[in-house]
Amino acid sequence: MTGPVATMPAAAGWRRLLAIAYVAAIAGVAGWGFHRVFPGAELLLTVAPAAVAPALVAVFTGRRPLWLALALDVLLWFAGAVLLYRGFAPELVRDVADAWQSLLTTLLPAQPEPRLLILVHTLVWAAATAGVETVTRTGTRIAAALPALLVFGAALLLGVDGEGSNLPVSAALFVLVAGLALVRDGRSPGWVLGGVPVAAAVAAVALAAGPLLPVAAQPYDPRKDADVPPPARVDSVSPLDRVSAWLQFPDRDLFTVKADKPMNWRLAVLDRYDGVRWTSSARFQPTGGRVPEGAWTGRTATVRQTITFGGLPGTWLPAADRPVRVDGVRGLAADPESGALLSGAPPGKGFTYEVTSLVPQPSKQELLDAGPVRDAALTAFPAGPQEALFGRLARQATKGARTPIAQAYRLQNHLRANAAYEVDAPPGHSLKALEFFLRTTHRGTSEQFASAFAVLARTLGLPSRVVVGFRPGQPSGGIYRVKSGHVTVWAEIKFEKLGWRPFYPTPGRSGAKDDHEVVSSEIKESEALAGEFTRDSGAAKPGTPEPPAVPAEEAAGHPGWTIAGVAGAGLGTAYLVLAAALPWWRRRARRTSGGPAQRVLGAWRQACDDLGVGGEPALTAADVLDRRGDGLDGHLRPLGELYNRVRYAPEAVTDQAAVDAWRHSDAVRRAARRLTPLRARLRRRLLLRPSL
Repeated sequence: MTGPVATMPAAAGWRRLLAIAYVAAIAGVAGWGFHRVFPGAELLLTVAPAAVAPALVAVFTGRRPLWLALALDVLLWFAGAVLLYRGFAPELVRDVADAWQSLLTTLLPAQPEPRLLILVHTLVWAAATAGVETVTRTGTRIAAALPALLVFGAALLLGVDGEGSNLPVSAALFVLVAGLALVRDGRSPGWVLGGVPVAAAVAAVALAAGPLLPVAAQPYDPRKDADVPPPARVDSVSPLDRVSAWLQFPDRDLFTVKADKPMNWRLAVLDRYDGVRWTSSARFQPTGGRVPEGAWTGRTATVRQTITFGGLPGTWLPAADRPVRVDGVRGLAADPESGALLSGAPPGKGFTYEVTSLVPQPSKQELLDAGPVRDAALTAFPAGPQEALFGRLARQATKGARTPIAQAYRLQNHLRANAAYEVDAPPGHSLKALEFFLRTTHRGTSEQFASAFAVLARTLGLPSRVVVGFRPGQPSGGIYRVKSGHVTVWAEIKFEKLGWRPFYPTPGRSGAKDDHEVVSSEIKESEALAGEFTRDSGAAKPGTPEPPAVPAEEAAGHPGWTIAGVAGAGLGTAYLVLAAALPWWRRRARRTSGGPAQRVLGAWRQACDDLGVGGEPALTAADVLDRRGDGLDGHLRPLGELYNRVRYAPEAVTDQAAVDAWRHSDAVRRAARRLTPLRARLRRRLLLRPSL
């Protein structure tokens, strides 16, 4: 009797230690699910201590009072936070509360800053603490894994837009939870050794089938519902206002670029014009280096650059358009719409960073087929008597052009041929200054040429903006030295599917083709295309077939494998519950969260979702009315007016306005349900899209 009795406590102790190890591993793997948010060693150094420390506390405290274990856990959590911040941080608690919102307004990957990593540190620590204490003090089988699975769920939501995949992490969690269940069930070591490979095989099947599930194609992204930061003025002096001063002192070294080929180096993008100044509506978001790609999805050329600052002022960062990756910048922020880059602090002399850009290369036919996007903000002309004059000048300059792209190139050629580029021309880009430039002096810098082009284009319905940047610079052994005299301004037009296309209306100085030793590849391409489009008046070749559209059913993928047993049934049930509950939860949150202005915005977003246009955040209220009238004008128009009021005067919105907004939104929802076939509604619901 002595042998068996003596071995029972030893076996129980072995199982307890093994279960604690399993729980710590589950918490650590769940925390690694944030690798799509914070790729790199910083995440591992944050997750590992947070998963292991509570396990060690549980081993040494055993079944002693719970308060003792929790006190030690809190003390160690604080010590870990001090190590993470590399010192005591008074803002620690505030950062834990604010990290959620910060991550939802960050372009992934996020910078591995302590103020953001503290969220992962806290979640993993809490999950590990709850799990090991559950194992130590209860007889449950897998309940100890539930906190870590909730942490993994948070990682999935916050990492939707990140690179990589969390399917391997899901498979690892499944195997670890299965092992924990076998240990807690009192099975022999043989069962554990045999059961874990079986669980791994089931996880492998799920890993292969996971990409085929509908939710994998278009997962819900909470960033679409997050409030991005408002537009803000970047520098006290606009780069456009510096153009004339730079040209007066052309030999100041600004930066150098080591690049594959000569390009124009874009600095600032300005897309709002009030008749006096061009300003930027950019909504810069922090990023760890990735910059979202533009609208163009066709053929591109990759251009890599290493840029070193000399005397360039401000916080704008030059790069070839369009950048998709930036390395070496702490505090980097990017505007998802324009791709413009910003540093958190003015870079000093010698500061170096690397950029990878994808330069679009559409075909001539793709340019011919492109139409301008409909965006009232980008075609708005300032109120005043000059609109009729500028419209008449634009129509005269583009007479005979039959397509939008031909209009743009004719306008470019007209300005190049009918005005002279002179560096000592008076600065300014107000409507009065541009009228004087177009009708009287016919001389200016690229500031006037590009501004005049953009304003004239707007009278033709072409959405435009101006870009301040630099020509390639002086070459020397593969390195381009950019000086203040290389500054230039060009204009861009936004086309459907193409995105923004550059145009260069500024002629060379003193009648020369170009006033620098090196001509950028963009200007060469623009001049060649301008010759082709203006020669044939932009007429598309007859009989050119349209590329066949890919049916949505083909793009959805092939039927997936059936996941065996209870695991498959559980996943299916959870998916259906999520599909049923998510729209209700989203509507409730929008209806009740925040002040009156936020509730009005929520009512408008809900109406857009119900109408099937919620995935296009750039649409204005007028665009939604034009696209989805459907007899809903009686409720959609007043709701749009309330939405516009919130955008421009949020402080004047009352609770009654929020009530009225939701009354109109509910009416739009009921009407949209009547107009939308049942099959389409079910399909949206199962794909977890914003739906009815």
